[in-house]
Amino acid sequence: MSMQEFPSLEGIKGWVTMNWTREHTPNPSQKGIKKTNSTVKESHKFNTLEGNIDENHNQKGIALVVTLLALVLITALVVEFSYGVYISTNNLYNWRDSQRLSIMAKSGVNVSAKYLLDILSRYSYSYPGSMELPVENPFEDFEGVITVRIEDENSKFNINSLVPDNQIVNESDENSAYNSFKRLLKVLSLDEKIADRIVDWIDKNSESRLPDSEIGAKNSYLVSVDELLLINGISREDYDKLLPYITTYGNWNLLQININGAEKPVLRCLSDNITDGNAQMVIDQRKNTPFDENNKSKIVNFPGFGNINTAMITVKGTNFYIKSTAASGGVKRIIETVINTSSDKIQYWKEY
Repeated sequence: MSMQEFPSLEGIKGWVTMNWTREHTPNPSQKGIKKTNSTVKESHKFNTLEGNIDENHNQKGIALVVTLLALVLITALVVEFSYGVYISTNNLYNWRDSQRLSIMAKSGVNVSAKYLLDILSRYSYSYPGSMELPVENPFEDFEGVITVRIEDENSKFNINSLVPDNQIVNESDENSAYNSFKRLLKVLSLDEKIADRIVDWIDKNSESRLPDSEIGAKNSYLVSVDELLLINGISREDYDKLLPYITTYGNWNLLQININGAEKPVLRCLSDNITDGNAQMVIDQRKNTPFDENNKSKIVNFPGFGNINTAMITVKGTNFYIKSTAASGGVKRIIETVINTSSDKIQYWKEY
């Protein structure tokens, strides 16, 4: 080998130095790669931490919603329970008060019945036709009002008398019950055909006085005036106008009206000749001196009453309607009854 082919010492040193520098000097591209890998690791670590935070937040939100729902349900149950207890307690108190008021109302009926029997035993007449007796705090342990209303049913027109037991309706006699009732209807500005409708409701035959008056007919006497609402062709307005002046109690074979308590329309039904003024004269007279058995015939001396049938009048009632109302603390109990003082019987009883 020639001297030119063998490297010199300086050449060897240079080669070694160059290779050593190359091995130990960082490559810029590799340095970037290392930096990028580090950044990715750090970014992944951050994303993982952020995901854990979001997951924790979601879990806490669900727990809060569940808690709120449970709270709402518990509140609803408590409110419902409290309301149920409140309603039940109020119902219990109302029932207690209602039972107590019922006893008070019955006391009003009993006292009124005894009062009537006492008055009727001492006098030969009954007057007036109606009265109202309010009594506040009648007992020491009762704070309320008992109101009793008494009405003489014999002061009204007995519509059952339109058809006597023999089922013969007397239309020819001016003073018959049938014609007297038609006069009452006329005075009240009502259709006189109502009389025929009531007759068909009561009588036992199926012969119709009007085209539709036998439809659904009872073919028996009325137990209560409320039955008028069941009769075909009689409206609520007709019923309301008639109600203060009619009854279903008394002798249906003979119409008898207590002239000591009869109102103007009822007095006027006794004759076509009786006017409002004539009826008022009788009303004024009985205020001062009620008619009794000894002077009832004197009524024919009053203008317009000269041709009445005196057999159709009486001066003393035997059937009395009593309405006793007991009220306290916004609760009310009412008893309606009709008693017959001659037989000492209860003919009607309604409590509500």
